[in-house]
Amino acid sequence: MGNVPAMSEGMSPEEVRERLRRRAVFLRELAEARELRKRVSPRRSRRERVREAVRMRTFRAN
Repeated sequence: MGNVPAMSEGMSPEEVRERLRRRAVFLRELAEARELRKRVSPRRSRRERVREAVRMRTFRAN
């Protein structure tokens, strides 16, 4: 996301708006899919949450 200004330099404002709209739709659908996955397979999602927590603790600065 840090390179968004560089990408939007050669784009018209309409193209930038359309790109941001498509991105918002994609992120909304991605979040919806993750929620559905949590409901469908709670054991796997719990295991993934535990692994994510361990991974985050591994890289946390003290």
